[in-house]
Amino acid sequence: MLNLIDGHNLIPKIPGMSLKDLDDESQLISILQAYCRKQRQTVEVYFDRAPVGQAGKRGYGQVTAYFVREGITADEAIMARLRALGKRAKNIRVVSSDRQVQAAVRAAHAAVVPAQDFARELQTLAAETPSLDPRSRLLTTEELDEWEALFRRGHSPGRKKN
Repeated sequence: MLNLIDGHNLIPKIPGMSLKDLDDESQLISILQAYCRKQRQTVEVYFDRAPVGQAGKRGYGQVTAYFVREGITADEAIMARLRALGKRAKNIRVVSSDRQVQAAVRAAHAAVVPAQDFARELQTLAAETPSLDPRSRLLTTEELDEWEALFRRGHSPGRKKN
């Protein structure tokens, strides 16, 4: 699923982050990259007030960051993206607490997620400890002995040597 996120709307909702941080945008992009990896999602994050010469689109794996030029807001860019998607917008999730954006999202039949709810989702995901891959478990003593014997004999376990 594609998530459209108003980056500057989300940053202040994440504990420990502030719009005053010099690297607030890159911090958010890193968090969103981890989110995409764990949730198998795709994100487009929009940041407004890009300095002259810095506006544009940049890819970070499953995260695409849009640095919106001065004179256009991230809200306007998100709403334009929804319009461009047309009927496909129903498969989109938009993260914003802005009431005007939320109204446009609902009108496009897309899903709305308030920024504070998405921030909680990110926190929950970060707090979860990754479960161990069952293929990475330690071998029992018996399994280890069987593998050692296999390597000494040069054939697969369970097969008798003729």
